Amino acid sequence: MTARIVVDAMGGDNAPHEIVAGAMMALGGLGVEILLVGQTDAIRREMQGTAEVRGLRVVEAPDVIAMDDHPAEAVRNKPRSSMIAGLELVRSGEADAFVTAGNTGAAMAGALLTLGRVKGISRPALATIFPTGENQVSILLDVGANADCRPIHLVQFAHMGSVYLQRMFGNETPRVGLLSIGEEDTKGNQLVIEVNQALRASKLNFIGNIEGKDLTRGAADVVVMDGFTGNVVLKTAEGMAELMFGELRKAVELTPWNRAAGLILMSELRKVKRRLDYTEYGGAQLLGVDGVTVIGHGRSNARAVFSAIRAARDAVQNRVIDVMREVGAQVPARGEPRE
Repeated sequence: MTARIVVDAMGGDNAPHEIVAGAMMALGGLGVEILLVGQTDAIRREMQGTAEVRGLRVVEAPDVIAMDDHPAEAVRNKPRSSMIAGLELVRSGEADAFVTAGNTGAAMAGALLTLGRVKGISRPALATIFPTGENQVSILLDVGANADCRPIHLVQFAHMGSVYLQRMFGNETPRVGLLSIGEEDTKGNQLVIEVNQALRASKLNFIGNIEGKDLTRGAADVVVMDGFTGNVVLKTAEGMAELMFGELRKAVELTPWNRAAGLILMSELRKVKRRLDYTEYGGAQLLGVDGVTVIGHGRSNARAVFSAIRAARDAVQNRVIDVMREVGAQVPARGEPRE
């Protein structure tokens, strides 16, 4: 099955230039069909006058939701925006997945309004891939959809993250960890303590609490947290990676001897950078809404857009939404799996 991916051409700090460039890369390299949604004239300019491209369709949407727009107001007041028009294409069945690097809050609000929640799921969660070593990843959720959570929400996040990792990465028994300030079951705030108890009673492969230092060690395959904590963790990790490579670059350029050593190590350093670079993973999937929705970094370049489209394609081909519907049917409001 050829996945049909809607791309919000007007979303993100670098739209439409980098968005269109990434979509064109995906068109040639991923075997997908692309629906570029946005202001047609602006999209065509980025395509350098190309009239027809096999597998590509340009859909007019005159309005743009800006990065600093209030999410709920933007969704309500701009129904003809590229973001809402793109989500409508998924809801109508004309497309299989939606990708945007635009306003995260608006994308979440728009997805909830347009696609709705998976039945049985109380809150959707933003799930992102977190590199933990060579050829190893963990999935973190929630990383920004829900600043305030109840225990049931985190329990459901754990179930969604587990089946996502099973389906997307073939990990049949993913280890679930709960981010806290200590490994003991009694450590953490009231939310964490209650979630710990609920996960202990579940059928998930719950390994207990993990600390922030354990994230990069790959101590757990699925790491659960509230969206406020998750967003801080993610942005801190991004900042630390940028600092590390910036300082390393300065050190390499400091003396001729350092430059010579840097040349020798260049291939290995590039491998490390690729493992830590957010553009290799593209974005976070909004799990729990009834349609594949991938939200990329606002600073996404063409490579990040390509990677986000690849993640959306893989989610479609692995029938992630069907699996999420199964999770919704199995986890009732109190957070314990139905028999």
